[in-house]
Amino acid sequence: MAASDFSVPDSPSYDFSAYDVVEATRSPGALDLAEALTAAARELHESASPGATLDTAVRLAVHLLPGAEHAGVCEIERGESRRTVAWSHDIVRAAGTPDLPHWERLWDAPVVRVADSGGADGEPQELRSVLSMRLRADRRRLTVLTAYSREPGAFDEAAARLGRLFTAHVSLALNSVTVREQLTAAMHTRDLIGQATGILMERLDIDAQAAFESLVRASQRENVKLRDLARRIVGATDN
Repeated sequence: MAASDFSVPDSPSYDFSAYDVVEATRSPGALDLAEALTAAARELHESASPGATLDTAVRLAVHLLPGAEHAGVCEIERGESRRTVAWSHDIVRAAGTPDLPHWERLWDAPVVRVADSGGADGEPQELRSVLSMRLRADRRRLTVLTAYSREPGAFDEAAARLGRLFTAHVSLALNSVTVREQLTAAMHTRDLIGQATGILMERLDIDAQAAFESLVRASQRENVKLRDLARRIVGATDN
């Protein structure tokens, strides 16, 4: 399915908040590809945490990607086993993993397909087709969104291309919510340290610089993170 098969509406003024991406992708002609992806992106960016973003991604992947019946996200350590962090159904957590070369290819390729992952020696495999798409990668870890189907050969080149577009939106949303969560945590840590510093100033009758230095020395001496020590001081005062 080529991108040229989809037309972009002439008018730029669309209220995508009214669209339900699940129903839209089930109804031919209701939305074109650009609109469906926009609706999906909006829903992804509304997620409140990285975990919620991944849960939303697997749910949307099942409805958005042609042939997908189930989906999951896993983290893969280089040379080690994978860990499933989000799934659309328990069958994804229980399913056997594709051969190691399938995952190894994702270090170099953004999308990898397996037409039929039938069990060894003719054993039945409940999830036959696999479409894996890279979300994040560094030297040690991959984060991968994978769509599954019980039918062999369920994912064609069109599904792979759409998967790349979709995972680009997932990656952007995931990065955004991760940064937002980190900033929130940093602000909370700063507030905690400020409160703890104020408590030490009052207790020890010292200025802010001396109180902060005292906090740092105690953190190093007790081998405790500064924020954890600050939380302990503030908690003891509250109690």
